[in-house]
Amino acid sequence: MRALVYHGPAQASWDMVPDPVIEEATDAVVRVDATTICGSDLHILRGDLPEVKPGTVLGHEAVGEVVEVGGDVHDLRPGDQVIVSSVSACGHCQACRDTVLGQCCGGGGRILGSLINGTQAELVRVPFADFSTHRLPSNLPLDDAVLLSEVLPTAYEVGVRNGHVSPGDLVVVVGAGPVGLAAVIVSRLFSPRRTIVVDHSAARLEAALHIGADAAELPGKMIAELSEGHGADVVIEASGEPDGFVLSTRAVRTGGHIATIGAHGRPATLHLESLWRKNVTISTGQVDTSSTPWLMELVRYGRLQVSRLVTQTLALDRMQDAYDVFSHGPATGALKVVLHRE
Repeated sequence: MRALVYHGPAQASWDMVPDPVIEEATDAVVRVDATTICGSDLHILRGDLPEVKPGTVLGHEAVGEVVEVGGDVHDLRPGDQVIVSSVSACGHCQACRDTVLGQCCGGGGRILGSLINGTQAELVRVPFADFSTHRLPSNLPLDDAVLLSEVLPTAYEVGVRNGHVSPGDLVVVVGAGPVGLAAVIVSRLFSPRRTIVVDHSAARLEAALHIGADAAELPGKMIAELSEGHGADVVIEASGEPDGFVLSTRAVRTGGHIATIGAHGRPATLHLESLWRKNVTISTGQVDTSSTPWLMELVRYGRLQVSRLVTQTLALDRMQDAYDVFSHGPATGALKVVLHRE
């Protein structure tokens, strides 16, 4: 099969590699019908995650058809259409029993595309298949379905839920990438009085308005007004940048919440000298994807309109072009780039 293989920092290519096979009785092999690129894939490609070894197939989000299952897979059959979760869950360890699937200590967790071969390929081996896939409803488009692998659960679980977004809240989202904009979409389920997006990219600020933000502005005046006034009830930090975190601490009100969902590859300064008296709650976390079935029903029945997050679709063999498009998203406005099997 063909797959996008990581060869070291700034080096990846669309190579011919062996087809995946069943290695454990709980595995399934899935033919990839649609996959996409995440900001963490860019971190890997830059060499920010040394645990990812050269020779690894990248990617952790996919939708496809089951082609083979191991002997201990009970809920799937060849021919089933599934969403492949970005988080692999053994289903039996204490973390999984507590539905903290991202912290699985039974051999799962965030392993696809990092510790084992991932989804940016024609085929992918999915470990713990019964607990790491979701049946795809027949009326759910692939471009919407692939967002349920990671983007929407991250926005909800790590951003909206951890931030305790509630009716009447003023919500500020720092960073208008795909996850930040997904947080805008999901937060509207909880009736905030106003949602404001802050970013340096004019193209992405325009996208934020299109998907339903009440305001979208450059940092500066907006943050100054928030820090000098009442402040935001909830700040969702989705930029993954040190400056974005500092902006979040300035924008939040006394007694408010900062939910950090951006993947931080560099240290960020925590100004406790100005925060300790504000009774601020700061949450971090990794997506568990336990909310995927609930979110899938909301998308399926039109309660979540997510199609605008997909701005480009390409053939699967144009994976390297897709990385180029996605990496220039702040300048061009590109958000999720979805690749389809031809």
